[in-house]
Amino acid sequence: MSPRYAPIGAGLGLRRALLGPLAEHGYPATTGMPAAAIDFFEIAPENWINVGGALGRQLRSYTERHAFVCHGLSLSLGGPEPLDETLIAKIRRLLDTHGVALYSEHLSYCSDDGHLYDLMPVPFTRAAVDWVAARIRRTQDLLGRRIAVENVSYYAAPGREMDEVDFVREIIAAADCDLLLDINNIHVNSVNHGYDAAAFLDAMPAERIAYYHVAGHYDEEPGLKVDTHGAAVIDPVWSLLERAYTHLGVRPTLLERDFNFPPLTELVAELDHIRDLQGRHADLKRHIARG
Repeated sequence: MSPRYAPIGAGLGLRRALLGPLAEHGYPATTGMPAAAIDFFEIAPENWINVGGALGRQLRSYTERHAFVCHGLSLSLGGPEPLDETLIAKIRRLLDTHGVALYSEHLSYCSDDGHLYDLMPVPFTRAAVDWVAARIRRTQDLLGRRIAVENVSYYAAPGREMDEVDFVREIIAAADCDLLLDINNIHVNSVNHGYDAAAFLDAMPAERIAYYHVAGHYDEEPGLKVDTHGAAVIDPVWSLLERAYTHLGVRPTLLERDFNFPPLTELVAELDHIRDLQGRHADLKRHIARG
């Protein structure tokens, strides 16, 4: 099934805790796809597979009227166990049923003889490049579409043989997949592991970027940031997003917020800031093209 709507502009993660506030602000739209404060939504498919009843109907009312992407949590692309092809089949059914434009997953693993309930780092090795790329290709075959993989936050790098930037680039090339570029994760990792965030960003393959993520994080202590999605986006991350628009191109951008939800108006203000940055760089590109 073709996507009902392609994601554009600035989107928000659709969490069940937000359904009430969203309804108070007129979501889902009653007709068509409005020019609205939220341009698209993202959901984790695992949270909605086999969900029926009132919640299932509520999701359908959203996907019939708004653009959606899906961001997976538990496929464990880098894991040692066989791919969960039953889960992949369920994800494909959800994507097709709701006309979802894009599916993405984390470049990590989260299971080994059971679910680990966390996103664990894949070793930056040549063997891991081959292993993960093959699993991504198999996933794409089963889903019948290209997927995007996300650069993740991590707090240890066991068995490192190569830099993270080269690891990400080589997997994307070998798997022939797209990239979900998480701007906050670049900032968090650059502080925790002492690398240049701008240089990492500039090295990403612009032609592969499907969309961006931005989020807030928690300062555990000086020099240690924890990726939580529980706070507002900070200025260095906004600056890095603007650099991404300048060097890699304007793409749809998703604001992640998983808990500590502020009033919806505050989230919309962050979305407005994303659109302001997107418009500024789109206008600059048109100005340069006119010469």
